[in-house]
Amino acid sequence: MTDRYAVVGNPIAHSKSPFIHTEFARQTGQDLQYERLLAPLDGFRATIENFRAAGGKGVNVTLPFKLEAFDLAQERSQRAADAQAVNTLKLDASTLYGDNTDGVGLLRDIESNLGFPIQGRSVLLMGAGGAAQGVVGPLLSVRPERLVIANRTEEKAQRLAQQFSVRGPLSASSYAAIAGQQFDLIINATSASLKALVPDLPEGIFARGALAYDMMYGKGTMPFLELARSQGAARVADGIGMLVEQAAESFFIWRGVRPQTRPVIAALQAQ
Repeated sequence: MTDRYAVVGNPIAHSKSPFIHTEFARQTGQDLQYERLLAPLDGFRATIENFRAAGGKGVNVTLPFKLEAFDLAQERSQRAADAQAVNTLKLDASTLYGDNTDGVGLLRDIESNLGFPIQGRSVLLMGAGGAAQGVVGPLLSVRPERLVIANRTEEKAQRLAQQFSVRGPLSASSYAAIAGQQFDLIINATSASLKALVPDLPEGIFARGALAYDMMYGKGTMPFLELARSQGAARVADGIGMLVEQAAESFFIWRGVRPQTRPVIAALQAQ
């Protein structure tokens, strides 16, 4: 029988995950089908239980259910514990295993696909919400010179920095307070791109050769990336590569096979 997988969210019609995982399955010769599941806002648990009862083997979890998926998981990876959120569930007969592949997806896109090693670099992470929380631990694991979390509400950035303070050179700041500093890598983990807005970044913060990276993808990322270009960023990228790389990690968790990501990234960019 063909194994069943799905992406669960609300809304979900826009999701590119079925295309990505169908490409992975074709490429690796895996017998599976992958679908979209629209869960009612108050019905995530029931949606997962029904899918599992029908033979579902695993799900990707997107907004707004990553926190509920964390609570639902009976076993969790360290990555999920750090993020306090789950975006990948493996549905075995005996247990629900939860993981978070966002951070490793971000690192693989920046370091492997974009050829931008983070070790020894100065990194600014914009935002202190769930998207930021999922990547702080992975970013520190590759030993940047420093990692600064900047947020509109500085107290929220301070709470996030405190959570990971023993992991590496980490500090919190308001946007205004980073004026006069420069960063090699600036990552936008805010929700501003969803509204086609940009946080109020001071001028002159992009170091020579800097990369500006938006964790979102699509047309909404343009205001931040255009601002970055205008302020001297040497390179810009949106999060389409991160989307594919985190999906590849989920695929590996489920199937034990690691697909090639670059052809899928290229296909999505061509679309």
